[in-house]
Amino acid sequence: MRLDLADLRLFLCIVDAGSITQGAARANLALASASERLRNIEADAGVRLLERLHRGVAATEAGEALAHHARLILRQRELMQGELLDFASGARGTVRIHANTAALTAFLPRKLAPWMAARPHLNVDIRERTSNEIVKAVSAGLVEAGITSDQVDPAGLQLHPVATDHLVLITATGHPLGQRRVVPFSEVVREPFVGLAPGSALQDHIDEHARRTGHALALRIRMNTFGGLCEMVSHGVGVAIVPDSIAVSHRRRHPYQRIALADGWAHRRLCLCVRDWAGLSPPVRDLLTHLAGDKGVAPPL
Repeated sequence: MRLDLADLRLFLCIVDAGSITQGAARANLALASASERLRNIEADAGVRLLERLHRGVAATEAGEALAHHARLILRQRELMQGELLDFASGARGTVRIHANTAALTAFLPRKLAPWMAARPHLNVDIRERTSNEIVKAVSAGLVEAGITSDQVDPAGLQLHPVATDHLVLITATGHPLGQRRVVPFSEVVREPFVGLAPGSALQDHIDEHARRTGHALALRIRMNTFGGLCEMVSHGVGVAIVPDSIAVSHRRRHPYQRIALADGWAHRRLCLCVRDWAGLSPPVRDLLTHLAGDKGVAPPL
């Protein structure tokens, strides 16, 4: 059969109206045009679809079957159009962003939860990367946006600060360094460390700064979670460097000392990172606007 959507819509209009004349009017067609289409529909079907009565028409058994399937097809088309409009408007789809470890573990969960709950048809795909890797990915167009540290070279990208993200040293209670309020990284680089698992963007970042001092960190153990890392530190296994927000939250369960790092690279802000705010897709722009909160969206730094 070669029926198109206009044919199906016309046939339903006629069946629902019980009249070819009224059905043609509902379909916004001239009576002659509607009658010609109806003849073609029946010829294409190879069976009589309408019973011509003294006053109007009624669907035959075959006509009822066609009407049933026509309703399903037209309803499915409406659903398809609705979904495509949702994709176009940003109400449906998958938002893909890259984030550094601090953003992924401390900043995003509390920010993302209400935003996603209000948008049940949107999914979010977040990949953990170092800030340098995020800048490269955004610059290359591999991802629309990322959340980085402001210590990274933006390479012409737009950065918008959204949260403070200082790194701090944590030590067991009673550790000699625990009596200090501020300590330079160069004084702790030879200490036994508790690190994060291989592939952690934050651990890679810390390891890189250790190499710049001419040393490799002495990692006694690597942990998959900040909770496990903080517990190891509290038992004196080693020292560790973590985002301050993580140190504060886990300190309630694990007793340890929290010491500021004197180095500039440890004094960071989390920033939204984009090539061009105006060029963002609707869902990504909506998410970043939400993440910026009352800070709004500023011009590039």
